[in-house]
Amino acid sequence: MIDGQRVIGGGRRTHSVVNPATGDVLADLPLANAEDLDAALAAAQRGFLRWRDSTPQERSAVLQGAARLMVERQEQLARIATLEQGKTLAEARIEVMMNVGLFNFYAGETFRLYGRALVRPAGQRSTVTKEPVGPVAAFAPWNFPIGNPGRKLGAPIAAGCSVILKAAEETPASALGILQCLLDAGLPGDVAQAVFGVPDEVSRHLLSSPIIRKMSFTGSTSVGKHLAKLAADDCKRTTMELGGHGPVLIFNDADLDRALDTVVAGKYRNAGQVCVSPTRFIVESGVYDRFLTGFVERAEKIVVGDGLADGSIMGPMANARRLDAMDRLIGDAVEKGACLETGGARIGNAGYFYAPTVLSGTPLTAAILNEEPFGPVSLINSFPDEVAMIAEANRLPYGLAAYAWTSDAARQRRVARAIEAGMVGINTAMIGGSDAPFGGVKWSGHGAEDGPEGIEACLVTKAIHEG
Repeated sequence: MIDGQRVIGGGRRTHSVVNPATGDVLADLPLANAEDLDAALAAAQRGFLRWRDSTPQERSAVLQGAARLMVERQEQLARIATLEQGKTLAEARIEVMMNVGLFNFYAGETFRLYGRALVRPAGQRSTVTKEPVGPVAAFAPWNFPIGNPGRKLGAPIAAGCSVILKAAEETPASALGILQCLLDAGLPGDVAQAVFGVPDEVSRHLLSSPIIRKMSFTGSTSVGKHLAKLAADDCKRTTMELGGHGPVLIFNDADLDRALDTVVAGKYRNAGQVCVSPTRFIVESGVYDRFLTGFVERAEKIVVGDGLADGSIMGPMANARRLDAMDRLIGDAVEKGACLETGGARIGNAGYFYAPTVLSGTPLTAAILNEEPFGPVSLINSFPDEVAMIAEANRLPYGLAAYAWTSDAARQRRVARAIEAGMVGINTAMIGGSDAPFGGVKWSGHGAEDGPEGIEACLVTKAIHEG
């Protein structure tokens, strides 16, 4: 989608979009060539010169209008996301409404992009202003095919920037559906573009252009490091939301039934393909056996099936690569001494289904305890006390989301402060919201999306002094 027009044909290379529940090809997606990317860059430059002077009222009207259209088109958008990515229809519907909330929040924030006046002697004036940074190159992955494009589009538009969205080739129709809502709500076509292509080709082309002044990326740490180096060559600003390996601390005084009901549902949401997924369960020894038994019982009750089918609780993984990754990581863990409590195998002979898996007693040398599994596998280990549990939570270089369950108020505060993560959930798995910053530390990235911080990341601060 360039300058409001869909670009197809012309002998372009294509990518086959596959339904992960069946393995069937849904469509062939045309991939952008160098000329297409240059056209997108030129449109983004024109769009920025137009949109940076738009009023808060104009930006708000577009965002609110797009939110209303997403509500009206919820079922259509959700069905497309399920077909492309595999998640259950219920999860996809929630994802649409998350976007609605975010766009409505940003619509209000357009009126709060404040500067300030400084105290100066009579006859002098100094002011500080917030101005849009410029055209943004935004890269969104496939795991949240609606929510991720919404995040990447909403903040720049609210700030007065133009944006080129490079969404995942696996889920193109979902991303285009969100962009179409914005265009139908009155967004000028040159303000937001969407391109698809060979990831390295697209990223190198966009990030080498002086037109792009900011990069926003959500994805793996390895790819994020690569893109950050490309952005650094032109001193482009970056927001990086990278991988995680979510620790979950379960203390002896935790409400186990409530914790189990919450974390098991959270773990297997989207087949575990969630960057903030609770994954490493760090359990105090006094409740370890009860927690493990309860966890396995609940995991074995999860109904795995086509996301469009009634009764499905967990859909397939998004692609065949994730199945191979699960086999590799789980096999390595068992070989090194982990106990396979349940799961650990593919399901059926069609689609990309994998059984909800639980491993216990996994040694720290296993690859799965050191690299993000990004799948439906839970790692449950016992630890003697709070000190050892916090040390394990902070052992890895990742610091995106972390969780803790305890009824001790003083411990809640200690743990929240001690854990090295951008987001911490205490007795809850809810760590996000349209008004709250979403981001990590260490190898999990820098900067934040959502909340006022999401728009702030698309603004530059200018000091103006008059004598």
